[in-house]
Amino acid sequence: MSAGRNADGRELQIPLQQLSPSLAPLSLAQRPWTGEAETGFLPQHGGFRDHFVATPEPKYCCEACRLVLCNPRQTECGHRFCESCIVELLSKPVPVCPADMEPLFKDKIFRDVCCHREIMALKVYCRSEKNGCKELMSLQQVMDHSNVCPYFEVPCPLGKCKEKMMRKDIPEHLSWKCKHRETTCEFCMQKMAMTELQRHKETVCPSFPVACPNHCTFSSILRSELTSHQHECPKALVTCSFMRFGCNFKSLNQDMRDHESSFASEHLRLMATRNTNLEAKVEDVKAELLERYKVLPGLSSRLSESESQHAEMREKYRQLEQKLNTMQKLMSSHSEKLLEMELEVRSLRTVREEVETLRSTMESIRSRVATLEGGWSGANPATHTLGPLETQLSRHDDMLSVHEIRLADMDLRFQVLETASFNGTLIWKIRDYKRRKQEAVASKTLSLYSQPFYTGYFGYKMCARVYLNGDGMGKGTHLSLFFVVMRGEYDALLPWPFKQKVTLMLMDQGPARKHLGDAFKPDPNSSSFRRPTAEMNIASGCPLFMAQTVLENGTYIKDDTIFIKVTVDTSDLPDP
Repeated sequence: MSAGRNADGRELQIPLQQLSPSLAPLSLAQRPWTGEAETGFLPQHGGFRDHFVATPEPKYCCEACRLVLCNPRQTECGHRFCESCIVELLSKPVPVCPADMEPLFKDKIFRDVCCHREIMALKVYCRSEKNGCKELMSLQQVMDHSNVCPYFEVPCPLGKCKEKMMRKDIPEHLSWKCKHRETTCEFCMQKMAMTELQRHKETVCPSFPVACPNHCTFSSILRSELTSHQHECPKALVTCSFMRFGCNFKSLNQDMRDHESSFASEHLRLMATRNTNLEAKVEDVKAELLERYKVLPGLSSRLSESESQHAEMREKYRQLEQKLNTMQKLMSSHSEKLLEMELEVRSLRTVREEVETLRSTMESIRSRVATLEGGWSGANPATHTLGPLETQLSRHDDMLSVHEIRLADMDLRFQVLETASFNGTLIWKIRDYKRRKQEAVASKTLSLYSQPFYTGYFGYKMCARVYLNGDGMGKGTHLSLFFVVMRGEYDALLPWPFKQKVTLMLMDQGPARKHLGDAFKPDPNSSSFRRPTAEMNIASGCPLFMAQTVLENGTYIKDDTIFIKVTVDTSDLPDP
């Protein structure tokens, strides 16, 4: 409940729930009037202890501490308490109102805004009345007045001093009494705190007079001039100026002149010895420099060679990087082609299954026709029925033949792609050597062609041709081996005639690995190395490549198999 007044001036009790949200109940531990709750204004416990001009009415006093209410709270039974007092009462096991012993409930205790406003309007004396201030003001104005009251006790503004004084005494305190006040050194005129002045004079002040540590005739010297005085002080202990030449004499400054004059010849001797040693060292350094200078031309040439080699390596690395990028692109394109081929082969496998189904259907049709022919050999309807069946059978046979041809062609193309080489090197494995040799002798199969190979993905297309029983001059006595340039898809981008070095080799399968080989450089005027107009050019190679007696008696044949290697030099081949 909260107190208010109606039009007749009578006091009314209004539930706080019907007031604005800013007046809604808060926790008793909170400070409700944040604008007036400055440190030092509100008492930490209980009510206000200020000296009021007129004695406050009983309704403004707390039922617990009997002081003027601070942040008043009103209970359900209508009594008022300070905020801190009601918190203390509610902390007891069974909280009751001390005025009428009625039980207290936290959710039925409310702020009394009207009472607070009336209390803050009560007149009081200044809190610094004991110091001599005679001002009167409302309780609301106490804090504002305390901020400007000349009699109000405040701490030293410098912060380091812990003394308190009236505000009006601050200038005097800062001028004469504060130990931390700012002062000026009378010797160097530097400003500092009063507490640091003595230590400053005794340790660092450059203009402070100090005594000579050597106890000479100069009794007072400025601290800043003490270092220079040490070099001239007659009582200072010094070493001979010829110490770096070997003189170890030490004495007072006033005796050093006598030493220098009496030992002049000794000092000259020390200097001469030192000079001789230095000249010898200079000669040694010169000789060492000359030796190093002789090595410089060789090092310079080696450095130049290293730089040129480095430049060549960088150029080769750049070319290899370009080739690698090209190879990656080619691999990507061929991977796509292989994928397409694989998909087509899968479709052909489906076709093969359909063909097998058709074949089984045809067999069943043939069996049915045979049955019909046996059962109705003399009847006209049988002849009428057999005509369409034979036509359908013939059509199925034709379709089956077409599918088999396409499937065989696709298998061949797929095998060529799988075994093709794109680096200019062919390894050709020929099985069943004896049988193939017999066929060559019998003139059934005179020569064999290898699978195609390439100098690059976009390079020349080539193959090898071998006559196992020889050809021309080598027929019947030698194995003849030839190189063939084939028509490729990228011939329009390649230089012609073909000029790359070709190496033919028969591989030795024994532990000695004595491979037999021959190499040749293409003749640019030969038609064998011009751009092909047909499927392949005329073969060019070695009719007398290897005697059959050497071939068949050595270790070139193993498990009835021989290996032929053809290598095309691609090092100077330009990119298409």
